[in-house]
Amino acid sequence: MTGLDSARPVQAVREALAGTVDASAAWIVGGSVRDVLLERPLRDVDLAVEGDAEPVARAIAQAIRGPVFQLSGAFGAWRVVGDGGAWFADVSTLQGETIEQDLAQRDFTVNAMAVPLAGGEILDPHGGRADLEAGILRALPGAYEADPLRPLRMVRFATELELTPDEETERLTSEFAARVPEAAGERVFAELRHIVAADRVVQGVELADRLGVLAAVMPELAALHGVEQSQFHHLDVHGHTLEVLRELRRLEGDLESVFGNDVADTLADVLGETLADDLTRGEALRLAALLHDVGKPATRDVLPNGRVTFIGHDKVGEELVTGVCRRLRTSERLREFLGKITRHHLVLGFMVHEMPLTKAAAYRYLTTTDPVEIEVTLLTCADRLATRGKNAEKAIALHLELARELMAYALEWRASGPPKAPVKGDELARELGIPRGPEIGRLLRRLEEARFTGEADSREQAIALARRLRQNSAA
Repeated sequence: MTGLDSARPVQAVREALAGTVDASAAWIVGGSVRDVLLERPLRDVDLAVEGDAEPVARAIAQAIRGPVFQLSGAFGAWRVVGDGGAWFADVSTLQGETIEQDLAQRDFTVNAMAVPLAGGEILDPHGGRADLEAGILRALPGAYEADPLRPLRMVRFATELELTPDEETERLTSEFAARVPEAAGERVFAELRHIVAADRVVQGVELADRLGVLAAVMPELAALHGVEQSQFHHLDVHGHTLEVLRELRRLEGDLESVFGNDVADTLADVLGETLADDLTRGEALRLAALLHDVGKPATRDVLPNGRVTFIGHDKVGEELVTGVCRRLRTSERLREFLGKITRHHLVLGFMVHEMPLTKAAAYRYLTTTDPVEIEVTLLTCADRLATRGKNAEKAIALHLELARELMAYALEWRASGPPKAPVKGDELARELGIPRGPEIGRLLRRLEEARFTGEADSREQAIALARRLRQNSAA
């Protein structure tokens, strides 16, 4: 296989193991073979070896001078990190006495192929290559009984690889979907992360929903079905949520249409930054789009005039998002990111009624939404674009106009940090003749705002403003 032979991870592993491992006792397996056949970039190399995987992994690590650690004691799996994280080599002990027995215990036919480490023909006992060529995802016999996570893995591979599950695999997925939460939360989230990061994330969520996988792993999202909204919406909460995700995906590829070229370039760089849990800020924002309205079912009410409301769904949603993240064992950083976006996704919309925007209003927005001021601003645009009920076009135009202004402020805020008062607390206390305490703290916060708005840029202006504020308060 030309693509396999030329891949840097494969070359490095072969060189590392030359003369140390019997070529007939090691195979390149699974996703490595599949991705080469699909002409996808090969970032990792998966090895299955006879006997103990640890000495093989350590031999690779020693040769490339990279770290090595155990992935799974149950399956005898080890990982070697190559070129500072540019690629990985995962080494596992054969599951069975032969490579054929090992492949028979894998999940899908497209992942049940192998090539001898030394090179040679593909071993493909289950027709994985033909399924790849036909664009089919087919579960191996007994796969779903062996691992409760596999229905979710099916959705992941269908989403990432643009494969269509065959009828029997769909049936099995629906049958076994409810077992997915039996897998460890970290494993569940690892698969969800791949779905969220995929280009076809919307199609992936739709597939998971249709086959019952979404209800199993995120019942908070499944609960959005049938929750009707006000006349300003054209979809129920579930349909609206998917539409927000679609609009966000569209905006990702066309930021210029809302924010202009200069801001769009900077914003794209921010979205491409790594946030947490192997997700970029942009990818994590897709997850926020899915979760931002999960508080609506619990807060839905109908007023005497017939108007539907969801008062407090932002706060309730934040609490639910925190629960989701704890169940999936995400990092604290991602939990905070998703929670704050959910909590603050309504703020910008309420500010439309304050237009034209003042710098003081912008400052309040930034301090309220920090540290997600950029991401929540973008999400509100997708949210607004996905809301096409009564008076939609006018509301969308006003919202996007305000978002353009606030995004410029937000990018500068993220780059430079919040403003500092032009005078230090000790100095201010001395000038005013009062002790350090809560009053000085309140004055400093007001002087920070004054610096942002231009009301007090210098030390002298700040002290004078503080005196006036104290006098007005005393009066």
